[in-house]
Amino acid sequence: MRNVVAIVSFLFLLATPALAAAPETVFLEELTWPELRALVDAGTTTIILPIGGTEQNGPHMALGKHNVRVRTLSARIARTLGNALVGPVMAYVPEGGVSPPTGHMRFPGTITVPDDVFRRALESAARSVRLHGFRDIVLLGDHGSTQAGQKAVAAHLNREWASTPVRVHAIEAYYQAATAGFRDLLRARGYRPDELGEHAALPDTALMLAIDPGLVRPSPPEARVPGAGTGADGDPRRASAELGRLGIDLIIERTVAAIRRSISQR
Repeated sequence: MRNVVAIVSFLFLLATPALAAAPETVFLEELTWPELRALVDAGTTTIILPIGGTEQNGPHMALGKHNVRVRTLSARIARTLGNALVGPVMAYVPEGGVSPPTGHMRFPGTITVPDDVFRRALESAARSVRLHGFRDIVLLGDHGSTQAGQKAVAAHLNREWASTPVRVHAIEAYYQAATAGFRDLLRARGYRPDELGEHAALPDTALMLAIDPGLVRPSPPEARVPGAGTGADGDPRRASAELGRLGIDLIIERTVAAIRRSISQR
């Protein structure tokens, strides 16, 4: 019996280092609290708070587009920075009114919250990660409706924390690269204005094909008809993963540069 106990104890000791090793991840959700504390103590003091949104994306693209996209791109950005982690995606953002339904709320599946609720939630998240030792808190919003709120929360907290080493960075360059910047790139390659719409058109669809093609359905002909009530603004039918990868590279390059610039000015 003693031999059995000794062998089990020995095997447990051999297994303990493997169990204690932190996983190779940039996602906060995949770490234990001791693993996180060790990373922060070792100098990983930048965290990205990704902000998505749950909304209609035309008849050809899933409701979680923003959430999937911002999580994937935030991970790529964090790995490029080298000393950053990624927090959970904020999936509930302002999307329009409920009664009567306005904006994207006119389409099934969209979930909205009032702007003040969104801002308070974002502020609370920033206060939480500051408590745990993060010094640079990066706000990356994949949705247009959150940009003003992100800047307002960052400005408010930076005033409050002016005498501390902690700063909040609302990086609008991420959203600008994913929208106007990517459209400019595609326009230079000869794509038509009617394809480069504001929502669920060729740029949006190409990015999703490169990130998670399973969330894209074949584009129905009516998706390109203006005012057809499909929720898509523009013609997505010539979108491809190859084009999407161009957009991804542009977003990562510009966002990483903007984050580094903002942190250097802290």
